Amino acid sequence: MKKAKFGIGLVVGALVGVVAGLLTAPKSGKETRADLKRKKSEMQDQANDQLKEAKVRADETAKDLKSRAREAADEAKTRADDLKKRASHAAESAKETWSEDEAKSRKK
Repeated sequence: MKKAKFGIGLVVGALVGVVAGLLTAPKSGKETRADLKRKKSEMQDQANDQLKEAKVRADETAKDLKSRAREAADEAKTRADDLKKRASHAAESAKETWSEDEAKSRKK
């Protein structure tokens, strides 16, 4: 986020500097307008380039986050399956123990 703010500040600062320089330059109005149009075009190109770079970084980040989420979900499923197996084994052991205790108490 800091890089984005810096980039925006850089673009705005450059634009203000260019406009101030053009307005104070000893050129005719026609030349000044031509310079402004050229600088505007350059600034738009720079902004578009930065936007494309931001989109690429956003796509990469999204892919990375999806991959991490998928890994976390797989790990959670594995752990849940393990806990389910343990609970099933514990329940079976408890049933067997209870059955054995019942059988012993009936013999008495």
